[in-house]
Amino acid sequence: MKILVLGGTVFLGRAVARQARDAGHEVVCAARGESGEPVEGVAFVRVDRDRPDGLDALDGTFDAVVDVGRRPSHVRHAATSLRGRAGHFTFVSSGSVYADAATPGQTVATAPVMAPAEPGFDDPSADAEAYGRCKVTCEQVVSGTFGTEASFICRAGLIVGPEDPTGRFDYWVRRHARGGEILAPGTPDERVQVVDVRDLAGWIVQAAERGLAGTFDGIGSPVTRREFHAALAEGAPSVHELTWIPQEFLAAREVAPWSGPRSLPVWLPLPEYAGFLTRDDGPSIAAGLRTRPLAETVADTRSGLRDEPHRIGLTEEEEAELLREWHAR
Repeated sequence: MKILVLGGTVFLGRAVARQARDAGHEVVCAARGESGEPVEGVAFVRVDRDRPDGLDALDGTFDAVVDVGRRPSHVRHAATSLRGRAGHFTFVSSGSVYADAATPGQTVATAPVMAPAEPGFDDPSADAEAYGRCKVTCEQVVSGTFGTEASFICRAGLIVGPEDPTGRFDYWVRRHARGGEILAPGTPDERVQVVDVRDLAGWIVQAAERGLAGTFDGIGSPVTRREFHAALAEGAPSVHELTWIPQEFLAAREVAPWSGPRSLPVWLPLPEYAGFLTRDDGPSIAAGLRTRPLAETVADTRSGLRDEPHRIGLTEEEEAELLREWHAR
């Protein structure tokens, strides 16, 4: 097959290009080339997706296209340019499209989605809601252009693993490697849901090969926070001890959830986000998604870590101070 990856230089796009190449496909990556280097062994075409004619440099036809875009204008330009030149279109959307983040165990068939972005709105970085609405618009553009029988809409969950540029999962891998007393947010029985980037990429390539159509969640099975931290501790070089601290204590001390400085990554307040990391992966498993053990993702992430300045999560000093306050309460 000849597969076009729109992007292909960062994280999931790179993983898709790499796995498609390794499966023997002819792979073309089209991107600005400013965020990362293309995968070795694939063709690279420099394009500007801000321009309506930005993909005109791509010659010929493609058996399949994979687009990880988030700006409606970019996806609209791609759909218009590739209409009639591509047999199958995968759009990597996001779980952020869902309007109800509080209800656990939802599926694509039962979960309501946000309204699409207003016509002309093209800034998914404005806030979390804008991101979700822009992704909804992109989904509609792809399905409307290529038809539901040739469109695979993959609503990705929290993607983790080697080469993750966000640092969210890396924070916990680094923290367990350092050992000692670890501040664990929430309670041991709360749920966490992640998917290894390589598993998601492999499923996307298989979807192109099989012509899989429809809308699915790109997620792994939910695990408890106890299981999450057990996988992080497996093979870690240092002894560690978990201290569970409830969200009310953390919120009162301005510890942010999910991401950013002075945060505890991959933690979300309950009950308002009880459904965000607990989606039912059954339909995706039935459609061919296969996921590896979390401990394997941890080990491979750990082996690829590099020294870099602190930019996400708690600093050592912040964590130590919170632990002191907790024990002294």
